[in-house]
Amino acid sequence: MSSLEIILLAIVQGITEFLPISSDGHLVLANELLQACGWPKAPDQLEVTLVLHLGTLAAVLIYFRREIVRVLTTERRALVPIIVGTIPAVIIGLTIKKGIPDAWENWLLESPLLAGLGFLITAAVLWWGLHARSGDKTYPEMGPGQALFIGLLQTTAILPGISRSGTTIAGGLATGLRREDAAAFSFLLAIPAIGGAGLLQMLEAYQAGGTSTPMPQLAIGFIVSVVVGLAEVEVLLRRLRRGRRELFVYYLVPLGIAVTAWQLWALR
Repeated sequence: MSSLEIILLAIVQGITEFLPISSDGHLVLANELLQACGWPKAPDQLEVTLVLHLGTLAAVLIYFRREIVRVLTTERRALVPIIVGTIPAVIIGLTIKKGIPDAWENWLLESPLLAGLGFLITAAVLWWGLHARSGDKTYPEMGPGQALFIGLLQTTAILPGISRSGTTIAGGLATGLRREDAAAFSFLLAIPAIGGAGLLQMLEAYQAGGTSTPMPQLAIGFIVSVVVGLAEVEVLLRRLRRGRRELFVYYLVPLGIAVTAWQLWALR
């Protein structure tokens, strides 16, 4: 994978990670388009995707640093819903990582057809969230059942095209959270999920004696995704305050139809 290719993917990741439109789905789509234009396939697409996710995770840690410190010090009761909401992701993630063959895992997580269908599912979830009135509850006030519900929604985002932020923010609104708290809880819930996946990937790379993609290129992708992600998280929060989430539905429906039709045509 060339440096230009990984920069392009990092920009896609940074822009889409904090928008409820599925960064994984857009990375799968971007990789498919690059290959259609003659670019070589990445030796380990999942490895690159995870490094770019770690970059946007770093953006979350930087942007929400005060929130994180507050949770760890004066608002420790907020740790309970975060821990409960993370449990489903741990179970499902380890099951896929350790319980199915690599070929199946790669198809499941890298399929453009699944990404197209996932975009349509995300649009439906967002439409559902649009009709859920935001409440006045803060995320530390959530009960374990509500946190578990949002955590279960997060696990669906392991499939390309299904947005993690979209499903968890919609779930937060459906359980009565304020818009700002639904977004904050969604981002905080990403820290253990993405961080844990990153640790597993680093352990595998260590056991294998290195990464498939050269480390300098991975470092470039990481830095670019951090910078773009920091700019994008502020954009998302502004859009949430304005309540213009229907724009994402209008974007995802034609995109999902186009990608699904393209992939079904390619299977002929």
